[in-house]
Amino acid sequence: MLVKAHKKPPFRRRRLGKRLRTMREAAGLTLETAAPRLDLTRSSLFRIESGATRATVHLVRSMMDLYDHYEEGLLDAVRDAVKPSWFTKYGIQDVGYIDAETEASRVYEYSGMQLPGLLHAEPYMRTLFERSLHRRTPEMLENDVTVRLIRQQRLTSVDDPLELVAIIDEAALRREIGGAEVMRAQLHQLVEMAALPTVTLQVLQMDGCPPAAMNGGFILLDFPDPDEPELLYHEYVTGALHIEDENEVREARLVFDSLRSEALNPADSVALIEQIAALRYVQL
Repeated sequence: MLVKAHKKPPFRRRRLGKRLRTMREAAGLTLETAAPRLDLTRSSLFRIESGATRATVHLVRSMMDLYDHYEEGLLDAVRDAVKPSWFTKYGIQDVGYIDAETEASRVYEYSGMQLPGLLHAEPYMRTLFERSLHRRTPEMLENDVTVRLIRQQRLTSVDDPLELVAIIDEAALRREIGGAEVMRAQLHQLVEMAALPTVTLQVLQMDGCPPAAMNGGFILLDFPDPDEPELLYHEYVTGALHIEDENEVREARLVFDSLRSEALNPADSVALIEQIAALRYVQL
């Protein structure tokens, strides 16, 4: 499935809908046969199962009765699905990525000509936000910085850790953003973050850059639930895509693994970052 992210239902609601659809199908019922027995139209039930419409606790109880299947934790998932995402209080208009990342356990990111947001130092991210084509008020800028810093906290979280495997293009390390002081801080941040047990950082050198690296960045998300398929996320100039098609996700995984094999190992990657910092910015 390939869907524009700005049209994508919230991740928790979509995941709940998938569980409801699986439960219906296991009961041997079609949309046409189940909907009227739930006092719904076919299209209404389809929208609930796709996550486009919220499910209520009362409705899901009726589903469990009709499908003759009790699933522990399902009603809690219904309650969670109707709660606003944590970042909405900051006024963030997410196109679906933060919502999915919040639920993910592991992120595989090839950031192309950029540095991964989860590894940004605060001065660096501020500079990028200020220079973005998306105009921000001072309040919006502070909110964007706050949300990114909160997302980064999961890399050091004990209760809800997030693993990051990041491939960085050497060109992004050499592209000066915000001046020497900002870049010195950013390179130092990368070295520090690479030492975390949750972070694997590899640099793809400019010499002999593989063709697959020229197609731009992408992200793969893994989730704790083994039944939750891996998600491919791709951002482009006017929006983003969520891709769940098994073949496309598999192809993206092969590309990512190929890029990892072409990149420097983690130790040599850190050594290169330190070398760039020492040569261009005196010292880390």
